[in-house]
Amino acid sequence: MSGPGVQAAIPTYAEAITKSDTATNAFSYIYVGTTGNVVVTTEDGQVVTFTAVPAGQYIWIRTSKVMAATTASNMVGLR
Repeated sequence: MSGPGVQAAIPTYAEAITKSDTATNAFSYIYVGTTGNVVVTTEDGQVVTFTAVPAGQYIWIRTSKVMAATTASNMVGLR
């Protein structure tokens, strides 16, 4: 894959996600290591639940928080 904008989509930063209703977790993508629900607050302030996300999947959404109600684990935030 090549062309304008492609390199911008490749994350250059990654960290293990600590679920929290108060801490900032600003990511562009989330890797889910263990199946479960992923509850996020989007960059625009909407709370969204992704239900039964399979292990090994990526969620492509800009987040400001990954909420404590999240049941998935072994997650990595990328941006």
